[in-house]
Amino acid sequence: MKETSFCRRRDIQSQTTPLRIPKFPLSASQRKPAAMENPGDSQMKLVTGPGGYVLEDVPHFTDYLPDLPSYPNPLQDNPAYSVVKQYFVNDDDTVPQKVVVHKDGPRGVHFRRAGPRQRVYFESDEVHACIVTCGGLCPGLNTVIREIVCGLYHMYGVRKILGIDGGYRGFYAKNTITLTPKFVNDIHKRGGTILGTSRGGHVKSKIVDSIEDRGINQVYIIGGDGTQRGAAVIFEEIKRRGLKVAVAGVPKTIDNDIPVIDKSFGFDTAVEEAQRAINAAHVEATSIENGIGLVKLMGRYSGFIAMYATLASRDVDCCLIPESPFYLEGSGGLYEYIEKRLKENGHMVIVIAEGAGQDRLSESLQSMDQQDASGNKLLQDVGLWISHRIKEHFAEKKMPINLKYIDPTYMIRAIPSIASDNVYCTLLAHSAVHGAMAGYTGFTVGPVNGRHAYIPFNRITEKQNKVVITDRMWARLLSSTNQPSFLNPRDIAESKKEKQPATGILDGENCNNGASVTEDNPCISAAGLLDVENCENGVSVTEDNPCMS
Repeated sequence: MKETSFCRRRDIQSQTTPLRIPKFPLSASQRKPAAMENPGDSQMKLVTGPGGYVLEDVPHFTDYLPDLPSYPNPLQDNPAYSVVKQYFVNDDDTVPQKVVVHKDGPRGVHFRRAGPRQRVYFESDEVHACIVTCGGLCPGLNTVIREIVCGLYHMYGVRKILGIDGGYRGFYAKNTITLTPKFVNDIHKRGGTILGTSRGGHVKSKIVDSIEDRGINQVYIIGGDGTQRGAAVIFEEIKRRGLKVAVAGVPKTIDNDIPVIDKSFGFDTAVEEAQRAINAAHVEATSIENGIGLVKLMGRYSGFIAMYATLASRDVDCCLIPESPFYLEGSGGLYEYIEKRLKENGHMVIVIAEGAGQDRLSESLQSMDQQDASGNKLLQDVGLWISHRIKEHFAEKKMPINLKYIDPTYMIRAIPSIASDNVYCTLLAHSAVHGAMAGYTGFTVGPVNGRHAYIPFNRITEKQNKVVITDRMWARLLSSTNQPSFLNPRDIAESKKEKQPATGILDGENCNNGASVTEDNPCISAAGLLDVENCENGVSVTEDNPCMS
């Protein structure tokens, strides 16, 4: 086996050493210690193997606490799981980041597969867990909270679970909430988070002091990329102090802009709820001469919600997202397209993501280079701005229009999650619980090509997932709306040069369900490409039953 090493991700090179992934975490003497004071400069724990295989592993207690005892997993005596064959995940199982490879190409990056292990590093009565939610609201937050509590309680017999009130600052500024299965029983039917949330408040020393003083040894952190960066800092401080405290992240962003994972929870709910706003805009537009329905949807840096809501609706005539620059005046501009559409159909529906056209706003309005407490740039209201510009333009042309502007942002993010997101949240929560109990720490959970995996924090926070406007999914949208691409030929040529032709997929490119893109099957689940093995629900993967959602 190639010895596990710590190095920066950009230094990864293909190795030809025979590979055997350690069935149990390596001892401290087998690992090279990695000082990761700054999570932005954190070094990764790597296992390399033949054919360019790279496992980007996550930290484990035994990296810095080598003499910890382990215990049999209590799930083996749980009657609810007695019917499941091979319930425990094989310690050699890893999940490939990309499932489409060429026969002579490298095997590429893998992540450790999530799930219960045969040995755990906590006894049930020893666990004192806490859960915190940070950042903006998102459908499914309460479901994740509920399933972490119920998973700990029913699967592992844990009885001490706290909720941290009000985000990170709740660790040192507010009281805690005792969580039990009875207390969280029906919270999945409500929007928001029962724990409360906030932005900012990340004071590393105070948070870890509170964790240590309260005797907490499992911390579940639910939040977006800023929250996960904070979680990485907390993990590093806990590691520096030599504490036996597992830090597990559950990535949350309604915009679906977190990289590596297939999709974020709440995204399906957001797309579904956005249909109501688009339908209302369509009704308004079709009920009056030259009616225009303008809908602003969430998408600060990534236009996934706008794109998939548009594709699902089929009533949208133009979709504007941050990744695709557009212009208003001149040949091929938005004004020209609106006029053409109104003359053809007598009405029009426009969907715009909140982060689209911010460069245009800066040209006409005083730029505001300000950030919120999470470090996100404060955006100006592009929906309000573009509606005024459209009205002014057609008033000058003496062409009467009737424009209705709808902003459902806070209605969408405050609703309970739909059924598919509830199931997804359950798998995320259980994966986090299994990982923490097995002694893994400093990780976040999520599906990669249909398989849940443990992912190092820095892979989640190093960049954002964005719509690829030279990809076929965006081409499908252009075909559906018949809108111009707003790109000149030189921009298209440059974008295609950057695309990797070897596999036809881009780093971070996702389907609507997050599956990898292939030439013949643009959205095929990874499970359909695997040999027979167990799905998350214990059902075997076969050609007829590929475990696809």
